[in-house]
Amino acid sequence: MSLKHLRIGTRASQLALWQANWVKDELEKRYQEMTVTLVKIKTIGDKILDVPLAQVGGKGLFVKEIEEAMLRGEIDIAVHSMKDVPTEFPEGLGLCCITEREDSRDAVISRGVKFADLPHGARIGTSALRRQAQLLMLRPDLQMVVIRGNVETRINKLETEKLDAVILAAAGLKRLGFTDRVTEYLSIDLSIPAIGQGALGIECRLDDTAIKETIAFFNHPDTAHAVRAERALLWRCEGGCQVPIAAHGEVTGNELRLTGFVASVDGRRSIKESISGPAAEGEKLGIALAERLLKAGAHEILSEVYQREVAREKEIPV
Repeated sequence: MSLKHLRIGTRASQLALWQANWVKDELEKRYQEMTVTLVKIKTIGDKILDVPLAQVGGKGLFVKEIEEAMLRGEIDIAVHSMKDVPTEFPEGLGLCCITEREDSRDAVISRGVKFADLPHGARIGTSALRRQAQLLMLRPDLQMVVIRGNVETRINKLETEKLDAVILAAAGLKRLGFTDRVTEYLSIDLSIPAIGQGALGIECRLDDTAIKETIAFFNHPDTAHAVRAERALLWRCEGGCQVPIAAHGEVTGNELRLTGFVASVDGRRSIKESISGPAAEGEKLGIALAERLLKAGAHEILSEVYQREVAREKEIPV
């Protein structure tokens, strides 16, 4: 082991820093002679806080500037929430490790009222179109309020925005110690998670063999098979992080079961399909499932979403 120093690129949000520090600690425990430093980088998604992400448009809202720093040689690796990572990378960069998944479910934070018992017309805060679509399928009476900001800011909007509930990823709440605020964890059947939700990805330069060997121990095979299958589905559907597409893979033994979901933003039209097969062929399964979804009507649904996205991109200065 010859590496003495390693630089991690990360966003500066509370959750991103928790994730980057976890990677830092694990590296320093394993390689006691290594010094690891964090390089905080502000991304476009961090700069535009007064516009819903779905309206900002584009892909890589939380990774582009970090990848540019890596290409300039200013950082050695980047730690990302997998649900923020686009399915395509700049030339020379790639996803080298996917960590073991934390809880992939969505969580409800309310004033003690479970989702099914929320009053008619309840105001729900969420930052994700796929959550919005799935919850409106179940409760078309709900009023969806787009919320932005870090985890704690969004929790506080329960009071500041006078919301009845906010829906957040369970993984972030658990990592930051906010589980005492959770009223209910939504089942995967009720709210299929975002692609990669709960897992971390470590990106690096593909030609840097020493770095790749150093971080290889972070990769969790079962999680990697599941998440790569989810990402293959997203890639085939040509989806970004801010469209109503959801997928969840689960590995049992050598078998992978993958469920995919596509919906209109209002939840009035939706398609849900599942597929099973060898975990080692996860990416093939993801593409096959995407083909089923597209043939069943997902293509028309997504075309409408993308047209709306393009129209909004033209209206919003970046």
